[in-house]
Amino acid sequence: MSDSPSGSPHRPPSQADLDRYADQFNRSASLRHFGAHLSFPEGRKVVITLPELRPEHRGGLGSAAAVNGGILAAMFDLAIGCSGALVDPTRRCATVQLSMNFERPVTGEGMRVEAEVENKSVSLLFATARIYDGQGRVCARCQGVVKLSNLPWASGESPAVN
Repeated sequence: MSDSPSGSPHRPPSQADLDRYADQFNRSASLRHFGAHLSFPEGRKVVITLPELRPEHRGGLGSAAAVNGGILAAMFDLAIGCSGALVDPTRRCATVQLSMNFERPVTGEGMRVEAEVENKSVSLLFATARIYDGQGRVCARCQGVVKLSNLPWASGESPAVN
């Protein structure tokens, strides 16, 4: 179902809409601090890359090599939460549930998270995400639920908080 909160049909966002959303979000203090980059390739999925895994990202399994689970959970929250933009980038949204499975440690120099909307209603999205290590191996999987608000972003067009 692709209806807006008012019940009128809603067109899918254009690639330009999604690129603008990603650009403004990428300028936010939190993404810059993490070293993460958000994009929406072909307007079909959310991709978050961490091209450089830094020492503050690591510490999983009591190891200096593996990424800490808290970092992985934060990246899942970001990817699943941003999946709302694939439906309507002008509406506020929030992750309301995450279920994560960690299958292997994320090691190496970088990682990538990909999320897609599996199903949606007027106010809820059901999304899945995967974390890949630098060699392209799936290391973790997530299912999540996102609540779409009737309210637009405070800035009128962007989730970026500067």
